[in-house]
Amino acid sequence: MIERPYYMDILKKYRNIPLVKILAGIRRSGKSTVLEMLQKDLIQSGISTDHIINVRYTSEDLDDGMTDKDMYRAIKDKMTDDGRYYLLLDEVQEIIGWEKAVNSLLENANTDIYVTGSNSKLMSSEISTYLTGRYISIPVYTLSFKEYIEFKKGSNRSQKELLNEYIRLGGFPIVAVGNFDERSAYQIVEGIYNSVITNDIAKRHNITKPDLFNRVVKYIVENVGKTFSANAIVRFLKSEGRSLSVEAVYNYLEWLEKALVIYRCRRYDLQGKAVLKTQEKFYLADPSLKYCIMGFNPKSIAAMLENIVYFELRRKGYEVYIGKNDTKEIDFVAVCRDERIYVQVCRRLPEESDREISNLLEIKDHYPKYVVTTDDMAVGNINGVKIIHLREFLLCEDY
Repeated sequence: MIERPYYMDILKKYRNIPLVKILAGIRRSGKSTVLEMLQKDLIQSGISTDHIINVRYTSEDLDDGMTDKDMYRAIKDKMTDDGRYYLLLDEVQEIIGWEKAVNSLLENANTDIYVTGSNSKLMSSEISTYLTGRYISIPVYTLSFKEYIEFKKGSNRSQKELLNEYIRLGGFPIVAVGNFDERSAYQIVEGIYNSVITNDIAKRHNITKPDLFNRVVKYIVENVGKTFSANAIVRFLKSEGRSLSVEAVYNYLEWLEKALVIYRCRRYDLQGKAVLKTQEKFYLADPSLKYCIMGFNPKSIAAMLENIVYFELRRKGYEVYIGKNDTKEIDFVAVCRDERIYVQVCRRLPEESDREISNLLEIKDHYPKYVVTTDDMAVGNINGVKIIHLREFLLCEDY
């Protein structure tokens, strides 16, 4: 088991704090492994194994109709004394009303509680009122490039080679821990994709036209990093002789978001200082989700570089927006408390440098401005805009 210290540091920070620690991410992003690491660390710190209750809830293992009360009773039955118990509850979204059980265990027992799930209902925007103010959300993403290097420590390959591989194969831990060729890696990711689309979305929401749903998903995947609307998807389907309502498209987008397959990036008006509700973009939980469906195409790398930078900013705790500055677009405006950075992403300089740099120079404030590129020759500083290689940007501790 390869450690992911980023998550362990967070969990240690909140250990024995009376908050439910909620880890949410797409299936196979490593949530269960994080709980295994936590259990190992608890034991090493002197916690008795009989005071660590580790339960995995999967649809296959659960009896039909298991309720939150059943969940509560089953856990309470394992608590045989008044000592402190550490509850590690994996994939809790399978239990309807799980938050009621967790809230009762937090209130009525001597517990420190950690839960994971593959649904954004576990995240702050949709959490039940039962846990309001009594939880901390910890998003679990696929591997960062820094983690990927750690997973490949014995490979004797350069960081440049590993970055190229990371861009092509993505960051699912199950892929990174092995030594797969491109075809095998995409087959593994396709299995993850099909599991999420079939089990977490199609079955759960009783989608009666799976072929149409899959076509919408492929459209979204094809247009990662581009602005599009539900109306645009409806028009596209109509051009193919298919019919779907705008409302249905909105539902599909919402369900994909809830399954943590796609992430919505809203647009921020730098002049009006307001978040806009139109012309949003979507990014995939991992670049390999695109390649396993569409195949790897070097021409699509530019959009996936944006995808990688977007999640790196999120890992570092930033709220990430698309920037609108009058008629100009900034790829990312990343905000963390009272700090922000501006980021343009491009594959090659100098061909794209004029537009990327000039857009940033028109922003008249003191916050850091970056152009992130995979061009090995194009690094430096132009009028305060730092041109930085993607590899360096991904390995920076902070900006």
